[in-house]
Amino acid sequence: MVNIDTVYQKVLALANKEQRGYVTPQEFNLFADQAQKEILEQYFYDINQFGRAPGNDTEYSDMLNLLEEKLSILEVRMTNQVVTGGIFDYQTLVPPVYRIGSIMVEDGMEIEEVNNNEYYNMRSAPLTQPNLARPIYVNRTDGLNIYPETITAIDISYIRVPERPQWGYVIVNEKALFDPNPIKTTNFELHPTEENELIYKILKFAGITLEKQELAGMGQEMETAKVSQEKQ
Repeated sequence: MVNIDTVYQKVLALANKEQRGYVTPQEFNLFADQAQKEILEQYFYDINQFGRAPGNDTEYSDMLNLLEEKLSILEVRMTNQVVTGGIFDYQTLVPPVYRIGSIMVEDGMEIEEVNNNEYYNMRSAPLTQPNLARPIYVNRTDGLNIYPETITAIDISYIRVPERPQWGYVIVNEKALFDPNPIKTTNFELHPTEENELIYKILKFAGITLEKQELAGMGQEMETAKVSQEKQ
């Protein structure tokens, strides 16, 4: 987890330096949510890239392990979930699903995901039709369509939707003061190492939205410098 007040205070300190501008609590909360979403989505992009990249297996393995560690904060595992008529409506799960991980039958065999075209091709030939030895699923609008339809229960792991970050506050003498009450405040649900990345992204968003080019440029420069350092 990343403390939201720590991030906000650092954003204010950097934004106010040389009078680059003030970011209100309302603006900060909007930018904080967008920054968290971007960082989370980048994890999946990076996993896809590193997973396909040739070269040093150890180096890429380390990066993949780090990304999996960061995602583990949001990982949910549920067992013995009922499948009705060959369909599992994962959109009703609580907490809600952000990205599906693995689907397994009760004996531990993983159910392979295929797209519609692959499914119809498999179904057209007797030797490739899905069966209990090779179960498959297709992610459609009505949920996970699981084949063979005799499967009535599954285990599922997924990345849940993170809580929306919120810097809670009270107004005292016309000034917003931090209120840590969990009813008002929600910290970032990201790995502690993402604190600086959050600060840089929020500064960039603030500069673009508030039409303060210096602020946007500062955030972009810091973010670029961090990425360059990680690649060294």
